Parts: sequence; structure tokens; C-alpha cells
Amino acid sequence: MTHGHIDLNDARRRIKAIFIGSIGNLVEWYDFYAYTAFALYFAHAFFPSEDPVAQQLNAATLFAAGFIVRPVGGWLFGHLADRYGRRLSLTVSVLMMCFGSLIIALTPTYATIGFAAPALLALARIIEGLSLGGEYGASATYLSEVADPEHRGFYSSFQYVTLIGGQLTAILVLLLLQNVFLTHEQLVAWGWRIPFVIGAMLAIVSAIMRRHLHETEAFVEEAAGTEKRDSALRGLMKYPREVAIVVGLTAGGTAAFYTFTTYMQTFVKQTVGLPDLTTTYVIAGSLIFAAILQPIYGLISDRIGRKPLLVFFGVAGTLLTVPILTALSHTQSAFAAFLLICAAWIFTAGYTSINAVVKAELFPAAVRATGVAVPYALTVSIFGGTAPVIALWFKTQGHEQWFYYYLAGVIFISLLVYVTMRDTKHASEMDRTAGVAERA
Repeated sequence: MTHGHIDLNDARRRIKAIFIGSIGNLVEWYDFYAYTAFALYFAHAFFPSEDPVAQQLNAATLFAAGFIVRPVGGWLFGHLADRYGRRLSLTVSVLMMCFGSLIIALTPTYATIGFAAPALLALARIIEGLSLGGEYGASATYLSEVADPEHRGFYSSFQYVTLIGGQLTAILVLLLLQNVFLTHEQLVAWGWRIPFVIGAMLAIVSAIMRRHLHETEAFVEEAAGTEKRDSALRGLMKYPREVAIVVGLTAGGTAAFYTFTTYMQTFVKQTVGLPDLTTTYVIAGSLIFAAILQPIYGLISDRIGRKPLLVFFGVAGTLLTVPILTALSHTQSAFAAFLLICAAWIFTAGYTSINAVVKAELFPAAVRATGVAVPYALTVSIFGGTAPVIALWFKTQGHEQWFYYYLAGVIFISLLVYVTMRDTKHASEMDRTAGVAERA
């Protein structure tokens, strides 16, 4: 497509494809984060303990377990997406998330079935982790491939808009249950199961919508032109430098993302000491701010390139993480807490808004979904999913502030990669493919 001739039907198809692809992403992340949002209510049901911090640590450890299996999910669904199409991979991944949510919704408590309760919870988290491991690579690839080259950063930024939207939806459900429909006692007793039932139902609707997605032209052309293809991982081994770049650019960004989303709920409640409802409002407000930033930064990257935004995140994250988290831990004001978390998002969005498109632009179509998913999932399982566990462990040791320095250090490591890598906007593997538009 040229600047001079805009095909309205083509644009409409792109927008529809991005909407359906993104909505599925939102549902998957809603299901995954409902666990975090409601952990304060159900931790006691699966992990009996007199110490609420110990209960939260157990729940956070299972949250991390969902990440440990993500590289396997990245490989499995990356292989599906690269060999059989993006659409099939996206549909199967959201159905798996439905299954995981249903298990959590229906599992009896520890008091009823003993050790089998946390074991089933762990199984559900593993299924959800496999699903998410595949969702990221397939949806990042799909959104990047259906976008036209001039707006790839903008379109693919909606992956994180909907990812954050999934968390916001989980928090909205929490707010409605807390304040409109249920008492605290009802939420603790059985109400925490409701969000997981909602998630399973939404996942089924999303899977039906995804079944009717058009396949991307990049995949169709690549599949038609290849007689015999390597397995997903063998194909990926031909791109060791690109794999290393994905690992390096993800480490600091994913640690920051999970700190300012997942861990903030616990941090604001337990360290800052704000009441439950106030905590929920602060987190929801900061996530809305974060979601607004994503397409703005995506548009900026389409104008000036990806690298300046990544370097901005790296420099600001290295220098400002410790001051922001230190100030946050000492504040008594909900508004000040909100402003400080938003300040962190101003630089964190430099990574979140464009990381999907940067990874997609590194790899050719034949290994793109696997190349995006596997090294990313591996890095997230090491640095992202563990961030709340490491933070809580430092807190139990009486040295919570050590985590602030840990996070700044991981961001600095990623900064070294940002400074030395090429700008993928100007040297994209996607532009070597004859067609990137969606096939009607």
C-alpha cells in the first residue's frame, strides 16, 4: 500500500483483524491476571498459614510456576504458528486458557481435599502458562504482519494495550465484586471463583471469533514457497544473534513491567499500607494511564525508529527506578502513589509499546513466531514472573529496598543491548517479504 492510495477495504480488514487478534489477547491476560487480582482472597483456601505474607509468597510462587513453562508454550505454539498458520495457534492457545480458568474456578479448597487443592491449582497455572507462552509469539507476529509497514509500531502496540486491558478488566471485576455484589466474607468464602468462570466464558467467545480470522499474507507466501522446512527450533538455531538480542532486550523490560503491574497491587497494600479499595483504584488508574501511552509511543516509533524509545527506557529505568520505588515506599498519600507509578510508566512504555514489533522485525516469516516466542518466554520466566517472588523474598528478609537495586541493574543490562543493536524499523526482516498485508 502506498501513501497516495489508501484502500479503505484493506484498511478495514486490517483493523478488524487487529481488533479480533487483540481481544483474544485481552481475554488471555484477563484470565492470567485474575489470579493475581484475587490472590488476596483465595490464598488461604489453598495455602493454610497464620502468616498472610507467607500465604502471598506461596501464591506468588505458583504465579512464577506459570512462567516457568512459558518457553515450552512458546516452542509449541510457535511451531504451530510457523508450520500451520497464525490463526490456528491463536485459537488453540485461547482454548487452553479457558481450560486452565475452569480448573481454578472448580477446584475444592485445601480444607476439603487437602494437598490435592494446591496441586490442582499448580496444574491450572501450568496450563495457563503454556497458553500464554504461545499467545505472545503468535499475536505479536500476527499483529505485526497484518499492519502496513508505515504503521507497524502503532498497530502492534495494541498487543500491550489489550494485555494491560486484561489486567484492568480483572481489576474492574474485583471492584464490582468488592463494592456492588458481594461482602468481604462472601468474596473470601466463594466469590473469588466468579472471575475465573467469567474468564472461561470469554475465552470461548474469543476462540469462536479467532476461528474466522484471515491468515496473514506473509505466512501464506512463505508456506507456498517452501518445499521442506526445518523444525521450529532447528530453524531458530540459524539465528543465534537475533535470539540473543531478544533475550537481552526483554530482560529489563519484563522485570519492570511485572513490577509496575503484578507486584504493585501487593506493594501498595502491604508496604505503602493503603486500604484494599484505595489500592485497587490506584492500580487501575495507573494501568489506564499505561494503556493510553502504548499507541502514542508506537506512533512515535513509526516516525523516529524503535531504538530511541528503547534507549530512553534503559537510561531512565536505570537512573529512576530506585528513587521512584523508594519514594513510593515512604508515601502515605494515595495520589502520590498514583503519580509515582505513572512516572515509572512514562519510561516503561518505551519498552512495552514496541517490544513485540522489534522482535517480529528481527526474524523471517518461516521462524518468526518461534523466534519471537521462545527466547522471550525464556527471559520472562527468569526475570518477569520471578519479580514478585524476589521482591517478596527480600521483604521477608527485611531488605525490601534491595529489590529496587536488582530491578535497576537488570534494566541496565538491557540498556547495553539497546545501545548496540540495530534499529529494526530501518532494517526489518518483514520488509524482505514480498507481502505483509492481510490476505482477503
